[in-house]
Amino acid sequence: MSEEAQVIANHRVHVVPVVLALANPPWQRDVWLDPSKFENIDHVFRTLFDDFCDADAPERYLGVSLRTEEEVALMRALGVALNAAAAEAPNDTDTEYLQAAAWPEVVAIAGRLSQVMVSNDLNLLSCERHA
Repeated sequence: MSEEAQVIANHRVHVVPVVLALANPPWQRDVWLDPSKFENIDHVFRTLFDDFCDADAPERYLGVSLRTEEEVALMRALGVALNAAAAEAPNDTDTEYLQAAAWPEVVAIAGRLSQVMVSNDLNLLSCERHA
C-alpha cells in the first residue's frame, strides 16, 4: 500500500463510520442517548470538523480523508446542515440535535455521502484486487 493510500485509509476508518452513524436515526437514539456509550454528537463534531476532516472547508481533505470532488461537495453540505442543527441546540445536547428541524437534512445528506464513500471504497478495493 502506498503512503498516500495509507493516509487515506487511516482517516477514512474514522470518517466513514461517523457518516454512517449520521445516516441512521435508530442507531443515534440507541447509542447517543445512552450515557453509558462512548459515542455521541461531540464525537461526530470532533471527527468531522477537527480531527479527520473539516466539514466547513473539506477541499483541504481531498486525498486525505475524501476521495472525490463529489465527497467534498457532500461533506460541505453535511457541514452546513450540522451547523444549522447546532444553531437549534442551545444547550448542545444530543437530544436537542436529534429534535432539531435541521436534523432530517443532516440524515439525508449523510445517507447520500455514506453511499458515495462506501461505493468509492468498494470500487477501489475491486480495482486493486483485479490489478
